[in-house]
Amino acid sequence: MTSVEPSEFYKNVLTALIRFATAACFVMCFESATAQERPPVVASRQAALHSALNDPVAEQKINALLKKMTLEEKVGQLVQYSAGQPTGPGTGRTDYNDMIQKGEIGALFNITTARESNAFQGIAIEKSRLKIPIIFGLDVIHGFRTEFPIPLGLASTWDPELVQKAARVAAREASATGIRWAFSPMVDIARDARWGRITESSGEDTYLDEAMARAYVLGYQGEHLNSPDSVAACPKHYVGYGAAEGGRDYNSVEISEHTLREFYLPPFHAAVDAGAATIMTAFNSLNGVPASANSFTIRQILRKEWGFRGIVDSDWTSVGELIPHGIANDPSTAARRERCGVSWDAE
Repeated sequence: MTSVEPSEFYKNVLTALIRFATAACFVMCFESATAQERPPVVASRQAALHSALNDPVAEQKINALLKKMTLEEKVGQLVQYSAGQPTGPGTGRTDYNDMIQKGEIGALFNITTARESNAFQGIAIEKSRLKIPIIFGLDVIHGFRTEFPIPLGLASTWDPELVQKAARVAAREASATGIRWAFSPMVDIARDARWGRITESSGEDTYLDEAMARAYVLGYQGEHLNSPDSVAACPKHYVGYGAAEGGRDYNSVEISEHTLREFYLPPFHAAVDAGAATIMTAFNSLNGVPASANSFTIRQILRKEWGFRGIVDSDWTSVGELIPHGIANDPSTAARRERCGVSWDAE
């Protein structure tokens, strides 16, 4: 695993993060195609996303902003905290207001009301030095206020158009509360019924999972990512999470490159082609290398082969868990190892 100079690291990750933050708050916009045929849609969606990420006016603003930022503010933009109902161990923190004002937080998740998101956002854009807006995310899995069948049930319809409509409803409801980032869809291929998270997936068939991945992304993001009722999709868990040995969650994964490319990667590729703005790495190790610090899957496949330019977000505490994985001996080393990503959830 090669190292990356700190200046290059911050330039890359902050550029991607600030681009997304401005897009989520209506500063940066891009056009999406309206054609309904699959090939033009996926091609134009990804092209539209890339066009937005290479906007010269936005580039100038980003470069100017980066020059103003202190090291602490740069690190802060890479930090994501759970400030609401936790999906795992609680953070134990109560000083979010102060941290936001100091520019020490880039994103919050598990906030579910407009009152809360407005309060936090008000601090970010009115009281922080650089006025960088907060991104609010949530596990919008099968609906927000309106509940739909679990993803496995939705996939059982074999009706991507219906799933896209359900995701669109969820996006409209979630965005009304300030949530602009859905940690969904889960596009893991799941072929071991012992794995408890199989209910969040679209099952064992790669072709079906590809179709559902596209449907969710198009539904969540809509025609324009900068629209008031759009939320950024975050396909997860990249990659191989559903192939955990013995069906035990978080367990290691050993699969050949052929199997990886033939069965497990295509749904993620379909989501990227559909214009997914973000992607989430997994907890598991893949053939001995942790997914959240895997240069082959993130740098080679996702970035180089697929041309993905969006945010790579780690799952919960997967960066800190690089320590028990054995490739880092302290948090700072773990952060450097996770050099391919641009944001991580913090405790």
